[in-house]
Parts: sequence; structure tokens; C-alpha cells
Amino acid sequence: MRLAIAGGTGKVGTHVVSAARTRGHEAVVLARSNGVDLVTGAGVRAALKGADAVIDVVSVTTLDAADAVEFFESTTRTLLAAEEAAGVTHHLALSIVGIDNAPEGYYAGKIAQERLVEDGRVPWTIVRATQFHEFAEQVYARAKLGPFHVAPKMRTQPIAAREVAAHLLTLAEAAPAGRTPDLAGPREESLVDMVRGLARARGSRAWIPAIALPGAAGRAQRDGSLLPGHDAVRGSQTYAEWLTALNAA
Repeated sequence: MRLAIAGGTGKVGTHVVSAARTRGHEAVVLARSNGVDLVTGAGVRAALKGADAVIDVVSVTTLDAADAVEFFESTTRTLLAAEEAAGVTHHLALSIVGIDNAPEGYYAGKIAQERLVEDGRVPWTIVRATQFHEFAEQVYARAKLGPFHVAPKMRTQPIAAREVAAHLLTLAEAAPAGRTPDLAGPREESLVDMVRGLARARGSRAWIPAIALPGAAGRAQRDGSLLPGHDAVRGSQTYAEWLTALNAA
């Protein structure tokens, strides 16, 4: 198959590209570094020529709802229009578990993305996944109060990005399936413990205070609203196992 991966240079996208090529597929990376701009549309139609499916794992670094909605609506409209013109018969989008329970900030953008895909004319599959094990790295790098790293209080059931990529690829190899069961890690974790564990693994012994984020999004993080249901597909690698592998690399 010829697979186009939107966001193929990102956290999940690099794993999707690698897994696709390992399975013998042709993987086309849709990224600015390859002359493809999903916001302006430059290079998109040419890149999709002959593609059987598009796997959309693009992301944007923002917590602002308006910015997130603008980004995901723009990139999704660009992709769907180019797919229709190129005759692509399968659009696969990665979303996030629980976004209906906290439709704010970044999640507002993902909800807008889902609606466009569902209302579009290209046959589609949407799979929602929980946070990745790698999410702890992002939080540790970005969540700071003055000189201190902080850890938001959150109940999560994280999964390795590598396992998300493999699941996406399996779905892309099949027929469009609409909304599929959620995807999650093998067990629930505390984001506070995850961030502190990552810091310790990197040799830091600094104090990392736990904080409760305000608003509906913060409540959803703490009360379990962002956890998967009992029918979710579950990955196998625990966060502790991922952290051990990270340290050994």
C-alpha cells in the first residue's frame, strides 16, 4: 500500500512511518520538511497522488481552544479536499479518549477535527487513544512555575507511542471502520508519579510539586473522565517498562 502520514515527523508519526516500511508499505511523509504544508495546502495534492490511505497524526503545541480549532480545521479540510481530488479511499484520524468530557483547549480542536472527518465524503476511521508514555516527557519539559518543574494531577492510562502507531497501521490496512474502540495502556497511572519517575531516571532529585489545574479540564483530569471504558483495546507495555527501556537506550 501507498500510505501518506500527516505529521510523519512527530512523536507518533515517526513510529507509523517506520512500522509501515517494515511491513513493506510505501510511506509518504506529509511535513513541511518535505515541501508539504497542511495549513496552506502547498504540495499536498501532489504528495497524495496514488495514495491508498492517509493516516493523520498531526499535532500543534497550544492550550488555546481557538488556536487548536483553527489548526485542526485547517489541516483537516486541506487533507480531505486533497484526498477527494486524488481518489484516496480511506482517511484515518487519531484522536484522544474522553475529549467529550472536557471540550476545552486542545481538546476543542480535536472535537472539531472529528466532526469534519465524520461529515466529509472520504470514507474514514477514527480511533481515540489515551495519553502516551512520552506525555510525561512533554509535561516535564513544559510545565514549570518559576524555577520548579511541576506535575499536574491527572489519572491516566498511558500507552507507548510505538503501540499506537502499530494499531493505526493495522487499521489503515483494513477497510474504513468509522469510530473504532478506544485504545489505552495496560493500567492506570498517576501523571504526577510518571513525571517524578522520569525526572529521577534522568538523575534529578529536585522537588516536583503536584498541582491541580483549574476549570472543567482540570477536574476531568482528576476525576477519571479521561480514562478509557472497559471495552477499550489495551496495549501491553507499562509505563515502568517503557521507562526502563528508555534508560537502557
